[in-house]
Amino acid sequence: MNPFTRPEQRQSWQALQALADAPSAHLSDLLQDADRHSSLQFVAAGIQVDASRQRVTPAIMQALLRLADESRVLPQAHAMFEGQQINTTEQRAVLHVALRGSHASNPPWGQAISTAVQQELERFTGFAERLRSGELRGFTGQTITDVVNLGIGGSDLGPRMASEALGPQSPAAVRVHYVSNVDPWCLAAALAPLDPARTLFIVQSKTFTTQETMTLAASAKRWLTDAGCSQTQWPQQCVAVTAKQEIAMAAGYLTEHCFHLWDWVGGRYSVWSAIGLPLAIAIGRDAFLQMLAGAHAMDEHFVHTPAQQNLPLCMALWGIWNRNFLGAPTFHIAPYAAALGRLVPFLQQMDMESNGKRVHVDGSIATVGTSPVLWGGLGIDGQHAYFQLLHQGQHLVPLDVIGVRQGHAGLPLADEHQRVVLLNLQAQVQALALGRSVADTAQWLRDNGMAEADAQALAPHRSFSGNVPSSVIWLDQLTPHSLGALIALYEHKVFCQAAIWGIHAYDQWGVELGKTMAKAMENGT
Repeated sequence: MNPFTRPEQRQSWQALQALADAPSAHLSDLLQDADRHSSLQFVAAGIQVDASRQRVTPAIMQALLRLADESRVLPQAHAMFEGQQINTTEQRAVLHVALRGSHASNPPWGQAISTAVQQELERFTGFAERLRSGELRGFTGQTITDVVNLGIGGSDLGPRMASEALGPQSPAAVRVHYVSNVDPWCLAAALAPLDPARTLFIVQSKTFTTQETMTLAASAKRWLTDAGCSQTQWPQQCVAVTAKQEIAMAAGYLTEHCFHLWDWVGGRYSVWSAIGLPLAIAIGRDAFLQMLAGAHAMDEHFVHTPAQQNLPLCMALWGIWNRNFLGAPTFHIAPYAAALGRLVPFLQQMDMESNGKRVHVDGSIATVGTSPVLWGGLGIDGQHAYFQLLHQGQHLVPLDVIGVRQGHAGLPLADEHQRVVLLNLQAQVQALALGRSVADTAQWLRDNGMAEADAQALAPHRSFSGNVPSSVIWLDQLTPHSLGALIALYEHKVFCQAAIWGIHAYDQWGVELGKTMAKAMENGT
């Protein structure tokens, strides 16, 4: 075990600071280099990334790669894949990668874990298929038509996002709904159109003590029993996904309706596990397995690709440059595919719950910036809202823009819709990069018929600084495989940044204090 060195004490960090302090070229100048476009193109697991608009030069990239080497990022990644207890504050391994690679021969995490993962995968995807086929029935003997997932955080964000992204491609007789918020309006609104005799609940909680989820589960049970479902029948319409199956079974859940989540799976990395049961119901077993395969393909790229072509690592390094050396406190993600409308909330938890830390692994207080504030939304909608700030605000906001080359084909004019979407994507990243000077703006206004005095007066208001760094992430199609690869790409990016900053990515003690206080208030202490 190498002794911990604070990031700012590393030679590569100091070299990067010197590069950041030196005069630098504007993106409008950098993009004149024809070689830049080929040298900053990356491909991994079917995903293509154009990083030509990142504010990096060959010298900066070399220094960033030295930082990754000096920070031992890839050796730390191998330790994770080997099942070492890298989550040292909780004394746990971190093995969400095992959930999608259990079919690999000689897995680094060992055959015992691989076998257990495969068995549980067969159990919960088999249950999903029986439900989809109409084999499982409610207390009146009718088929189940609706599933309501009750869970919060990682028990909701991942499955819900992927269900909305992929569900329309895999129509089924069973509709899947999600309720995460304990506000009674949320559950009431979800249940209002449903038939208790044909509705099944999935209760997701790692500890099976999460206050919000247990409150929702109690109301769901009451809703069933008020509709005539007896005390002996309700367990047929309730399922538990938890690391504490004994607690669920003590509460009346059937053994065959309890699915296992391991301690080494963090909630925000759990969509690949039985937490993905509602997703498997929504899209079907085969599509769920394709999503696992896409993630596994990205895993293989991450652990076997040299640093300079390693996409998750390079994405992490661009983020480090923007956050720590260009001084950008926020980071924006703009999907240009409406099916990815819930991707940003999912990635917010992944990134900010993982890397929103101020303490290094040795317990010392960090003096370098860690996780930026991640925000965003659908790019087309954002263009008519907060993109104004991206273009002319006082904040530098780097961004990832996500495009899908082949869109939905269900409309007669689908090709025209898709053309407009992709035209806007390409125009926005180019405008953010190039900007337009006051002089060029004044000339443009004159060329378009404006009088000289008016052009000079309006030019400052209609000019743009540009130089906003961005990456364009391209999927050929939005499929289970490509979505799985995309999620794993961001997972590994977050890991790499934590390794460089010297923080723990896989604990989340910051969410515990409020829970503890709520419990104390409830108990009157």
